[in-house]
Amino acid sequence: MNKEKGLSVFGLTMLALGTVIGGSFFLGAAIPVRNSGPAVIIAYIIGGILVYSILFSLSELTVADPNPGSFRVYAKRAYGEGLGFVVGWIYFTGLVLAMSSEAVAVSLLFRVWFPTLPITLIGSIVIVGVTLINLLGTDKLSKLESSLASIKILAIVGFIVIAFILIFIEPKVGLGELRNVPLLPNGIKGVAGSMLLIMFSFAGFEIIGLAASESPNPHRDIPKAITITVISLVTLYVLSIAFLLPLVPANELNNDVSPFVYALERQNIEWISTAFNIILITAILSTMLAATFGLGRMFRSLADEGCVPKVFKDKGNIPYIGIIVSGVAVYVSFSLSFILPEEVYIFLVSAGGFSILFTYLIIVLSHYKLRKINGCPPNGKCQLPLFPISSIFTIIALLLIMISMPFVVGQASGLIVGVTLIVIFSLIYKVIKIKS
Repeated sequence: MNKEKGLSVFGLTMLALGTVIGGSFFLGAAIPVRNSGPAVIIAYIIGGILVYSILFSLSELTVADPNPGSFRVYAKRAYGEGLGFVVGWIYFTGLVLAMSSEAVAVSLLFRVWFPTLPITLIGSIVIVGVTLINLLGTDKLSKLESSLASIKILAIVGFIVIAFILIFIEPKVGLGELRNVPLLPNGIKGVAGSMLLIMFSFAGFEIIGLAASESPNPHRDIPKAITITVISLVTLYVLSIAFLLPLVPANELNNDVSPFVYALERQNIEWISTAFNIILITAILSTMLAATFGLGRMFRSLADEGCVPKVFKDKGNIPYIGIIVSGVAVYVSFSLSFILPEEVYIFLVSAGGFSILFTYLIIVLSHYKLRKINGCPPNGKCQLPLFPISSIFTIIALLLIMISMPFVVGQASGLIVGVTLIVIFSLIYKVIKIKS
């Protein structure tokens, strides 16, 4: 691969933002705001601190070795082949299930314009299109992803600007609905219960690690991309939520409509629904493109390590086989949504959230152990401040969030499926080792 044509800092950042900013924020922010009230801002800042710690743990590992297998390879080095195998497959499976649900969501949005087309056809076209675009290579994908991510960022900035005008200029809303809401309407419990959903709204930034091998200078570019990504995400999320709070009663929000759309519609900005439908479609397609990029690289890493049959091993710079297998896996999972009973499918898809949290926990645990053994990266300075206190804080926080899943409506099944997948992949690894 010509290293001069890899992903730049801008390309890495936009790829990460493209993966992260999606339906989980544009739609999912409603529940944390309703549960936490004004204190939701504190919850998003805490989420940003955890993301900072996880990302810079990953940055140190990546600077030391920009391996295409990223956190899977680091887990293997820190704790053995078994954990490397399990975390690789947990991440791959969870992301496939999550992307299949995204395909369902974007198909429903497209039906607003094409009501006669079946969802199965729209979803199939989307999955095939996303897969084919990834097959074109990193350069073309990066340019398209940058454009789509820019639309999402501009949408958030646009909301902030409009909300600022409404609150402070004309008409003057001022504190608005904030006058009637206590700082902690549901106490600390409300904030704690929101952390799971808030972490999901940050999910996807680990794509930077999987993309590290595509960078011409990962030792320089990865830390820069991570810094820009963290600052951008926390700033955009906190500002947009802060300007949302005066415009809408928190107790009126639900998952059926975006809180940002609802807030502006209450101010008689009627065109926002149509515009936001376009933005949501853009957000989901962008997320699917970037996720398929990561899935293809993770599958190639698993194939390179002999975790799948040799016939699936890629030889070129672009992991064609990994991308195609990922696309087929997402399509199969998407098809199951129409074959399996709805309760069973939702039960499976809920594992997507657990897989993300499990991956983040393994990243920090791997960094903690390897940093203790090897010190700072040989070709770069330490990235994570306040080590090991920051690592221990992040590990405890992630464990608490995972343990809290049964207390969050709809997430108990995610914990059950996630733990079950860990057991299944651990047993599969044992069988493979015995046969070899």
